[in-house]
Amino acid sequence: MAPIVIVLIILVVLVFIALIKTVQVIPQASAAIVERFGRYTRTLSAGLNIVVPFIDTIRNRIDLREQVVPFPPQPVITQDNLVVNIDTVIYYQVTDARAATYEVASYIQAIEQLTVTTLRNIIGGMDLERTLTSREEINAALRGVLDEATGKWGIRVNRVELKAIEPPTSIQDSMEKQMRADRDKRAAILTAEGIRQSQILTAEGEKQSAILRAEGESKAAALRAEGEAQAIRTVFESIHAGDPDQKLLAYQYLQMLPKIASGDANKLWIIPSELNDALKGLGGIVNIPGAPGLGGGGANSTGDGSAGGNGGGGNSGGGPRRESPRFDTD
Repeated sequence: MAPIVIVLIILVVLVFIALIKTVQVIPQASAAIVERFGRYTRTLSAGLNIVVPFIDTIRNRIDLREQVVPFPPQPVITQDNLVVNIDTVIYYQVTDARAATYEVASYIQAIEQLTVTTLRNIIGGMDLERTLTSREEINAALRGVLDEATGKWGIRVNRVELKAIEPPTSIQDSMEKQMRADRDKRAAILTAEGIRQSQILTAEGEKQSAILRAEGESKAAALRAEGEAQAIRTVFESIHAGDPDQKLLAYQYLQMLPKIASGDANKLWIIPSELNDALKGLGGIVNIPGAPGLGGGGANSTGDGSAGGNGGGGNSGGGPRRESPRFDTD
């Protein structure tokens, strides 16, 4: 009985193993390559699949999702003989599991080497400045070459990105100094523009202020002149309306004499000659003896004819010139 039990157990185990190898479950977005006696038979898609146990074998399971592979920095020489290190990132997707398995031994390594060689060809035709400012152009050219070359491998390159472009240290220092100089230049230009604009605005303000001040002074002078003219007109009309006589005028002359003599700086002042005519009439009324220019008396007459006598009639038209008397205010 023991050998029979052992045989039965072996058979059960073999059946169980056969069932396991017969049923193959492939995850979503994956594919499996089936070989029969070492030869490609078919490609298993996602889901439950039945294969012949011990005859069909699973060669390779391939992920059909989009993959991201970063490549290490690669030294590349530009057109102006400068060595730059470029990091690249490849986004690819397997579209044909059979081709990816049998057309190339290692498609990851093949893509990396193809990326390096293509990148060197592209960068070799550009100088450093263009390389630093033409990432989109480099990405598009690199993606076109990779997509065309990897199509027969069952690979589709979706995107190619340059992570970093690192020029030599000396070039980086020079670029930093140049950028700093450019920023200083722009700052100086902006400062000069600000000062210029400020000066222009200040000059405009001063101009407007001067114009307004001149207009105000002009209007004030016009108003003062108009007021003085009105005052003179009013005084003139009042004088004509009052019809003043010679006595009133003489009295006004006498009232103005103290005002003329006021002030510490007045050492010498001159009485107008018309005052004699006014005082004649006033002297005749109040009978002031010895008053200059009064009727019946002479004032400061000299023998040589330098000053003519005033004898009741005032200064004659043909007589000698009459000097005004001097008064000392001290």
